[in-house]
Amino acid sequence: MANQEHLEILRKGVDAWNLWRRENLSVMPDLYGADLKGLDLESVHFMRANLGEADLTGAYLRRAYFVGAFLHGAVFRQANLEYADLRGSHLSGADLRGANLHGAVINKALVEGANFGGADLSSAMMLATNLENSDFSQADLTDVDLTDANLKGVKTEGVIGYRFYGIPRR
Repeated sequence: MANQEHLEILRKGVDAWNLWRRENLSVMPDLYGADLKGLDLESVHFMRANLGEADLTGAYLRRAYFVGAFLHGAVFRQANLEYADLRGSHLSGADLRGANLHGAVINKALVEGANFGGADLSSAMMLATNLENSDFSQADLTDVDLTDANLKGVKTEGVIGYRFYGIPRR
């Protein structure tokens, strides 16, 4: 259950939230299971925040900062995560179907079993990311950097712009 005080600060807007984060660096925000559908959260700072199972369907998260965030099971369907920084985040089981992740940085993240079906991951970076058993069906992976990524069991049916050598298509 999300911390109500943290939700109230976020509802005041991104500027108020980011100021609070700068003044409270030691606090780990708890937005677990929060309903954040459709919110405009451009450039929000969610570093080390707990957004597990939160619903961010259709949210505008362009240039959002999620470094080290807990996003297990979060729903980002149709969300705009262009140029978002997700380094070291925990996205296992997340639903990113149809999301725009163009230019996102998802390096050294734990992303097991995530669903990227139909997502735009063009120009994203996923260096040394654990993508085991994730679904990239119909996703755009044009110019994606998967150097040292764990691709065991990934689903790649209908992927655009990337060749998965040695990985059976499912």
